[in-house]
This record gives sequence, C-alpha cells and structure tokens, in this order.
Amino acid sequence: MVETPTVKVELQQEKELDCKEIDIYRHTFIRYMGYSNEVGEAFRPLIPKSIVAASYGMAIGYVCTDTFDKSLRKEMSGASNREVALVASDVFTWQMLASVIIPGAVINRITAASRALLQKSPPSVLKTLPTLIGLASIPLIVHPIDTLVDRLMDVSFRKLVR
Repeated sequence: MVETPTVKVELQQEKELDCKEIDIYRHTFIRYMGYSNEVGEAFRPLIPKSIVAASYGMAIGYVCTDTFDKSLRKEMSGASNREVALVASDVFTWQMLASVIIPGAVINRITAASRALLQKSPPSVLKTLPTLIGLASIPLIVHPIDTLVDRLMDVSFRKLVR
C-alpha cells in the first residue's frame, strides 16, 4: 500500500482514536455505579441497614467488573501473567479506594454532621435534609477523590510494584 498524504492523515487519526479510548468505568455515567454505596450512606437515616449493606455489594460488584475487564483485556493483548496481575491489583486498589472506601466514609460523615447540626430540627427535617445534603455532595466529591487516589497510588502502590 502506497502511503499518500491522505492515507497518512487517516492512519494518524486512527492512532489518535486508539490513544483516546474512553474508559467506560472511569469516564462515563457507569462510574456512578461505583458510588451506589454513597447513595446508601446518604439514605442511611431513612432505610434499613441491610439496604445500605446491599449498596456496598453493588459498588464492590462494579469494582470487580472493572478489574476483570481490564485484566482480561491485558491478558488478551498477550501480556505476561505478572503484567495481568499488576493491572488487576492496580485497578482493584484504585477502584476500592476511589469508589467505595473514601467516598463512603466522606458521605457517611457529611450525613452524620448534617444530622448533628440539625438535631434541634423537626423530625421530618432531621430525617430528610441530611439525606439530601449527602446526595447533593456526591457529584462534588467524585473528581477530588479520584485525583487524590491517583496521587496516592502514584507515590505508594505504583512505586512499590514497579
């Protein structure tokens, strides 16, 4: 095949598309499935603890799905078992910190602090307003927590395993 200027441009565009592949688990609405436990935490004053626990199950399922997907892709690309294990451990650790542990604790504390500040409010306000505050906080915490976990992983886990 003769590479004409048009073919060169098309090849370059294909390379750019490959480099900019979207991670559906981190850059689309699917990312919010990892935050199902935060919704559970926000609703903690209103729902049974078993439902809060189930929300953590859903979030951990999301984490495991992302881990399986990325490690399978790595394996299918011909990577060694060590490389596959490193990808799986990196994704699992990042997702557990960024999607489950840290945001769950943050929303739990926001909701608890809201309840404490509103303790003299009427019962209907005391039950619903902390939940609304917790829910409204979720979109605000996603990017800062993701950035924090990226930095933490870069200076600890990723340095350790490389």
